[in-house]
Amino acid sequence: MMVKKQVKISAVIITFNEEKNIGRCLDSLQKVADEIVVVDSCSNDKTCEICEKYGVRFIQNRFKGHIEQKNFAMQQAEYDWVLSLDADEVLSLELTDSILKVKKDWVIDGYAFNRLTNYCGTWIRHCRWYPDTKLRLWDKRRGRWGGVNPHDRLIMDDRSQAGHLKGNLLHYSYHTIKEHVDQINSFSDIAAMEAFKNGRKPNFLIDILLNPPFAFLKKYIIKLGFMDGYYGFVISIHTAYGKFLKYVKLKELFRK
Repeated sequence: MMVKKQVKISAVIITFNEEKNIGRCLDSLQKVADEIVVVDSCSNDKTCEICEKYGVRFIQNRFKGHIEQKNFAMQQAEYDWVLSLDADEVLSLELTDSILKVKKDWVIDGYAFNRLTNYCGTWIRHCRWYPDTKLRLWDKRRGRWGGVNPHDRLIMDDRSQAGHLKGNLLHYSYHTIKEHVDQINSFSDIAAMEAFKNGRKPNFLIDILLNPPFAFLKKYIIKLGFMDGYYGFVISIHTAYGKFLKYVKLKELFRK
């Protein structure tokens, strides 16, 4: 007779000035998490105050990068089975049920699920924003965060197995277009600096002249962004703008 393996889950979240989002995120974790760890980058809003009301383990740590911060947060988890969320993410009811079932019978190294993003009040189902599958529930002994800042991703060991859970991770990304523009500006700074550190020189024709319009066409036409209406167009334009900013900022770094 096969014995079921029941596990305990540590939910980990990194934050910086997330008073708008963190309460909703913590609410969604109450049924599945045996502990909640919040690693904060010295917020100056009410993030800490809200977290204290939920009784989470709240840790301050200087931000060195998304990858570095998420790996630090993972290391603070008491249990080996970790569920990582961003502060603007929420478990749907269906995903909550799926995770509860996994807790009672954990059989592989990690589990992925689809992420559905809300943009300015609209759920985006195209633009390559959905299903946007994320591996966020795993045995921390078998994987850690990698990628290139600011675009972190979980990298599992070569022999690890991962499954897929039903239900969506709900991502409340931007409340306003201004928030999106501000993040594009911030993330393009980080991406340009990471490319500069790696010696990646921009090509004017390919990277600056051709890459942005191709990014727009890919999002809006190939990935059916037009089916998301007005905001599908806005997202596609912003994707192109982000590419443009990254490479002109990279070019500027080399010129200096």
